[in-house]
Amino acid sequence: MKVAVQMDPLETIAIDADSTFALMLEAQARGHRLWHYLVNDLILRDGRPKARLRPVEVRRRPGDHFTLGSPAWHDLSEMDVVLMRQDPPFDMAYITATHILERVGASTLVVNDPAAVRNAPEKLLVTHFPDLMPPTLIAWSIEAIRAFRAEWQDIVIKPLYGNGGAGVFHVGPADENFSALLEWHFARSREPLMVQRYEPAVRQGDKRIILVDGEPLGAINRVPPPGEARSNMHVG
Repeated sequence: MKVAVQMDPLETIAIDADSTFALMLEAQARGHRLWHYLVNDLILRDGRPKARLRPVEVRRRPGDHFTLGSPAWHDLSEMDVVLMRQDPPFDMAYITATHILERVGASTLVVNDPAAVRNAPEKLLVTHFPDLMPPTLIAWSIEAIRAFRAEWQDIVIKPLYGNGGAGVFHVGPADENFSALLEWHFARSREPLMVQRYEPAVRQGDKRIILVDGEPLGAINRVPPPGEARSNMHVG
């Protein structure tokens, strides 16, 4: 098959931790042909989604993990599969990309479905399962955030549409940076914050389980390093 991969620059990825790179290695091993492009190489021309694609070969060799060919414009409907794999933030650029990819012809499989990606931002999606979560608040209101902190004392504050642990803060009951943190966030962003009760059990790890058709096929336990409250791969 012909597979176009919309993702971040290949030179920036960690080859031992990046799931898109693993998908590309496996596709290549199965004989499929790969093309790479960045989201800003995506255009909508006269109602047709096109992208500036570069053929790519990948290998698990640190510092020499890819070879890119010459770029050329292609109608994405020429591809058998388009993988939408760029990292958040989930901003208007990200949302615009989903609208453009919805215009790809029905004969091309776009994974994940762009409308489903747009309608399921992960930090909002999980609020459908409050019995599986710590107490959680999503708010613009500083008054509401202060009340939540007064109730639970030990909290985590994170941007609603961030990723990779960026902008995530563990704020203890005696932390004097709380007000300054809220002022800093709302001075630079119109987006609400997600605030949750801090769970000390995260020190033993944050478990991610991969399911295929409901069956667990793999798992990873992400343990925060010493002196760190975050368990994201991006922060070690």
